[in-house]
Amino acid sequence: MSMPLRQSLRIGSYLLRQKLARREKFPLLVELEPLFACNLKCAGCGKIQQPHTLLKQRMPVEQAVAAVEESGAPMVSIAGGEPLMHPQIDEIVRQLIARKKFVFLCTNALLVPKKIDKFQPSPYFAWVVHIDGLRERHDESVCKEGVFDEAVAVIRDLKQRGFTVNTNSTFFTTDSPQSVIDVLNYLNDDLGIDEMQLSPAYAYEKAPDQEHFLGVTETRELFRKVFAGGNRKRWRLNHTPLFLDFLEGKADFGCTAWGIPSYSLLGWQRPCYLMADGYAKTYRELIETTDWDSYGRGKDPRCANCMAHCGYEPSAVLATMGSLRESLRAIRGA
Repeated sequence: MSMPLRQSLRIGSYLLRQKLARREKFPLLVELEPLFACNLKCAGCGKIQQPHTLLKQRMPVEQAVAAVEESGAPMVSIAGGEPLMHPQIDEIVRQLIARKKFVFLCTNALLVPKKIDKFQPSPYFAWVVHIDGLRERHDESVCKEGVFDEAVAVIRDLKQRGFTVNTNSTFFTTDSPQSVIDVLNYLNDDLGIDEMQLSPAYAYEKAPDQEHFLGVTETRELFRKVFAGGNRKRWRLNHTPLFLDFLEGKADFGCTAWGIPSYSLLGWQRPCYLMADGYAKTYRELIETTDWDSYGRGKDPRCANCMAHCGYEPSAVLATMGSLRESLRAIRGA
């Protein structure tokens, strides 16, 4: 599925400006983490394994907005932790929207009922609810019963109120092609999710569960079966066609993690949202002082099984830009 027209025009214009300016590295989207604290303890997450003193901290609104502005990125994904635990999360969202940034607020949905009245529908704003499977599978993933049912109720309420609602689903070796198909069918057909994002699980070094992360071969086998029978065209997937090709092994790319950089309480994370080899104070410093050629599959052993969106969707976007055929394909969402 192609992105909404307003977003497509804005992103297309942004990419053209970068090309005309001959910039080799630039951000498409910033992963903004205004806190690390969370109200869940998911087994596959490495973000909440931070020192207690850091888990208590909250990023000031001015700092969050300034970092996004400095980077120049047209899109922002606000993650964490659980962003709704930030007391001024609505103000961060409001100020970014006022600057016409496309904002995606990631959440496990549990705190939405308490915060919903602080947000208003906007063509620049979307909720992104994490759904990792149907009831039993999702609750197992987040290590708490009842979360799936609460999330579904929140999604229905948000849709009724006129919000754009997307989902992000992370898949592990415990998922089968049919379990993935079942949850995507449910999100697409029963809940009417606007756009769905797929994430092969990455082996966070500090995650409690180190046994069920997908390797490259396993990822390709899984998605090849999941996408069979025309599902790719039927589902409203929030990915470029080339990234979906990448997931099922029809295309391969180098990592361009600078395209979706991560900014947190610690600064700009090197080299990406998933690995922490130090931090930079500014996006420009991140770009200029990181040895980008040393990262990616075949270069760093930690990258060997990574097929994550933050490293390879920018690569797919750049490949799309460089091909008229792929650009037309992206417009059609084929």
